Amino acid sequence: MQFLQLITLGLAVLGIPLFVVMAAMALLAFHGAGVDPSVVIIEMSRLADTPMLLSLPLFILAGTVLSESKAPVRLLDLSNVLLGWLPGGLAVIALVVCSIFTAFTGASGVTIFALGGLLFPAMLKDRYPEQFSLGLITTSGSLGLLFPPSLPLILYGVIAETRIDHLFLAGILPGLLMLALLAAYSIRKGATTRGLRPPVPAGERRRAIRAAVWELPLPVIVLGGIYGGFFVVGEAAAVTALYVLIVEMCVHRDITPAQLPSIVVRSMALFGGIFVVLAASMASTSFLIDQEIPTKLFAVIREHISSKYTFLLLLNVFLLMVGCLLDIFSALVLVVPLIVPIAQGYGVDPTHLGIIFLTNLQIGYCTPPVGLDLFLASYRFERPITELYTATLPFLAILLVCLALITYFPLLSLFLVGVLG
Repeated sequence: MQFLQLITLGLAVLGIPLFVVMAAMALLAFHGAGVDPSVVIIEMSRLADTPMLLSLPLFILAGTVLSESKAPVRLLDLSNVLLGWLPGGLAVIALVVCSIFTAFTGASGVTIFALGGLLFPAMLKDRYPEQFSLGLITTSGSLGLLFPPSLPLILYGVIAETRIDHLFLAGILPGLLMLALLAAYSIRKGATTRGLRPPVPAGERRRAIRAAVWELPLPVIVLGGIYGGFFVVGEAAAVTALYVLIVEMCVHRDITPAQLPSIVVRSMALFGGIFVVLAASMASTSFLIDQEIPTKLFAVIREHISSKYTFLLLLNVFLLMVGCLLDIFSALVLVVPLIVPIAQGYGVDPTHLGIIFLTNLQIGYCTPPVGLDLFLASYRFERPITELYTATLPFLAILLVCLALITYFPLLSLFLVGVLG
């Protein structure tokens, strides 16, 4: 039995897909505990009965279509004519557009590659320091993970069995706090490098608004539809996907009918990968619960840590390390089943915990030495990784302040849930 476990761990080190490793570990664990291994298949099939899972492939499809269209260019153009006159206006535009784009695509790598090539030359041309520009775009790559309809928010809700509509509400104020503090720093920095620009002529503003007018209702469709009582989350996802397809194929015609099959294949391949990992995670989670592993871990931790606030501090340190080392989907399926019961033992609300969890992983993406966004930005902009370390430090300091506020002031996450949830 131990030999088989060592083989499984060896395969994991060699890069075998995560779902294969997790399913194999679950089979071995149940067999070792004297439980019929067929329970693994039963637990994996239970995922198909999760109603909220329907929204995942539809939001992935909508995000993929948007990333393949010229929607990022139109949103960037609109933001520029509305905010470009501010000192630091282009930096604020980068923050806003990247966060909106990441909220729909759910992948910071896509944001850095899709928008970085547009934003970085524009910021250099507008006399922003190179280090500041690199740090801003690298940090902005994962900035929208707290905004609906973020895929990680949906995944956390499925794994932790927490209401996804509550998570959508809970992420809004913490996400806006991050945007506000980073924008304030950017405006301050912009004031020292360039002054006010003359306002854009009214005709140019009208042109930019007309060009982007079809993309602007997307947040209203998602949030207004759900909280206005018109849709549940799955229906909102279907309406969003249909709306995006109509706009990008029929109105703007950025996507041709010939391109659509390959886009659907790519988006469903991503969903398929997430689905099999989630299914294997369900089996592993079932074993952990069956053997009372979270309860035993909580008892051990409780012996050494009695304060809820000390626990949250250590949890943040742990999750920042997890965010550096794992991609966000792997981190969700591996870590959430363990920490949710322990955090509940300390009286941490599961919805608040979800926002803490995703904030840490978002920051971990750009935390030295091995944050994923650092390597993606280094490759995209052809800069040494050490240069990215230095460039992101001021932004990391601001994000860590935001993390502390989000962690120790749960009202930030729970206020809208209490009012509208």
